[in-house]
Amino acid sequence: MKQVTKVAATVGAATVGAATVLLGAKSIAANAAAAGGSDSAVPMRDVYPVVFIHGMFGWGAGEGLNSIAPYFGATTGSLSKYLTGLGYACYESSVGPFSSAWDRACELYAQLTGTVVDYGEAHAAQCGHARFGRTYETPLFEGWGTENAPKIHLIGHSYGGTTARVLAHLLTYGSEAEQTASGASISELFTGGQEHLISSITAICTPHGGSTAYFVAQEKHLMKPMEQVSYNYAGLVSRTPLNGTLVDFHMEQFGLTNTPGKKDAKKIQDAIEEVLESGDSVKQGLEPEGAALLNEYLEISPNIYYFSYAYDCTGQNGEGFDKVSPPDCDLPLMRVTAQMIVNERHAAGECTSNDGLVNVFSARSPEDEPSCPFDSEDIQPGVWNEMPIRRGDHGTPIGLFAKKKETHALYEEILANAGKVQAQ
Repeated sequence: MKQVTKVAATVGAATVGAATVLLGAKSIAANAAAAGGSDSAVPMRDVYPVVFIHGMFGWGAGEGLNSIAPYFGATTGSLSKYLTGLGYACYESSVGPFSSAWDRACELYAQLTGTVVDYGEAHAAQCGHARFGRTYETPLFEGWGTENAPKIHLIGHSYGGTTARVLAHLLTYGSEAEQTASGASISELFTGGQEHLISSITAICTPHGGSTAYFVAQEKHLMKPMEQVSYNYAGLVSRTPLNGTLVDFHMEQFGLTNTPGKKDAKKIQDAIEEVLESGDSVKQGLEPEGAALLNEYLEISPNIYYFSYAYDCTGQNGEGFDKVSPPDCDLPLMRVTAQMIVNERHAAGECTSNDGLVNVFSARSPEDEPSCPFDSEDIQPGVWNEMPIRRGDHGTPIGLFAKKKETHALYEEILANAGKVQAQ
C-alpha cells in the first residue's frame, strides 16, 4: 500500500506538473487571450448553446487546470474563448475523468439543470455506490429547454462522445429500471420523451467500439497498475487544497473523493476496492467487450443529428506494411501506442489504422447503428454522418501540438454544420 501510494503521489504530481509545463511551453495564457479575440461586444450567432465534454483523464471549466491548460484548445489556446469571440455561446462541462459513461451523463445532466447528481436508484444498487452526488446550485447556463435556449449542441472528444450518447439515450428513452426502482423520486433524466433538448452530437475520436489499446495494456500487464495509480492519485489529491481548485475527480459516489464542501470520503483503499468491484468505470467503455454491451443498450435518437470524426496517424511503408506516420503523430507517446496497436491488430489479422489510442473503425460510428458518409447537401437525423477520415493523432483535434489555424477551422466547420441542421 505504501509503495502504491508513493507511486501514485509521484505520478500525480508529475501529471499536473507535466500538463502545466507541456501545455504552457507556448504560453497557454497568452494563446488563450489571443484566441479569445476582442473584448468588444460580439453579436451572438443564431446557434444553440454549445456544450463541450472532455474525455478520459480530462478536465473542464470547473477545474482551475483548465485556465492554465485548456482541454479543448490545448497548445492552440482556449477554443471556447476563440469561438465565443466569433459569437457562439460555448460552455465546458466537468465530469468524472475515470467514471463510466452512465455516471458522467448523470453528472452532465445535473450541471446543465443546476440540480443534484442522481445516478439512479437501480444503477447505484447494481454498482454498489451512493445514488446521489454533489449538488449544482446553478446550471451551466440559464434557460436550457426554454425559448431562449430550447436545445443544445454537444461536442465530445474521445470518451466525451460516449457520454453524449448516453445522455441522449436517457433523455429520449428514459430508463425502465430507474422508473421501477425510483418511483416518485425519479430524476427527470430517466423519464424519457426529452430528445427535443438536444439538436446535435459531434463525437471526435470516440471509441464507439472500444479500443484495442486495451488488449495491448492487458498483454503488457498494465491495466491493474494503471488503475491503482489512477485511483490512488485521485484519492490522495482530493484530500489536498488542490481538490476543487486545480482538479476535480467527481468520485464521491464511491467515497473515493470528498463531496464538495464536505469531508465524507472513505479510506482510499476501501473506496478503490468498491470502484474495482463495481465494474462502473471508464474501463467499461474502453474494452471492446464492454463497449459492445453498452452499444446493445444504447439506441440512436431519431430526431438528433449525429456527426463523427475519426483520425489516423498510421500509413504503409514501401513494402505495404502498416506503420506509424511521424508527421501525423505529434506526441512521441502516441507514436509508441499507435505502433503497439498496429502490431496487435496485425497479429489478429484486422485493420490497424488508429490515432494512437482509438481504432479508426471504432471512431467512425457504432457498428449496430445506421451511418452514412457525410453529405453537406443531405444531412440526416437519426444517422451517424461520418466525416472523411483526417490525418493526426488523438490529441490533434483538441489542438494538442496542432496548428492553430487547422484547429480553429475544424470547430468552425463543426458549428457551421450545427447551425445548418438546426435550421432544417
